[in-house]
Amino acid sequence: MVESFTISYKSYSSVEDLEITDQKLVCKSHEVLKNAYSVYSGFSVGAAALLSNGEIMAANNQENIAYPSSMCAERVLFYFCKANFPELIIEKVAISVKSVEKVISHPISPCGSCRQTMFEYEQNQNQKIKIFLKGEIGKVLEMNSVEDLLPLAFKTDVLKRY
Repeated sequence: MVESFTISYKSYSSVEDLEITDQKLVCKSHEVLKNAYSVYSGFSVGAAALLSNGEIMAANNQENIAYPSSMCAERVLFYFCKANFPELIIEKVAISVKSVEKVISHPISPCGSCRQTMFEYEQNQNQKIKIFLKGEIGKVLEMNSVEDLLPLAFKTDVLKRY
């Protein structure tokens, strides 16, 4: 038997086509990627989250010459938000990318580790997190949930013993 997954998403030709709040979020993710510490990969990522109190938090990737010690922007952002605002919900997240090698004109999805981390936060808060993805230029994609990025997510309920 062959089965398949399908996801639905919205595609916008530019940031200007988004609602004002979403424009601010995506622009913040693009702005903060400029301060990423990506001297080894040359690939900068900025992430911004809209919290349930209306505040926007932002983070970027932080590399280290010992690559396993590096941290992606998405995980820096999620860990910061939950460490500092544990009672708040992460409602939306925007992720922007830039490379020193060439102009990225299409959205790029988070790595698998970040997808799994984001999914677990979404699952634990019992509310979907809307995701916006953007390259350096070009269109913006909008997903309704982190699960759209990771349809076969490893769900934590299988590990809970009590």
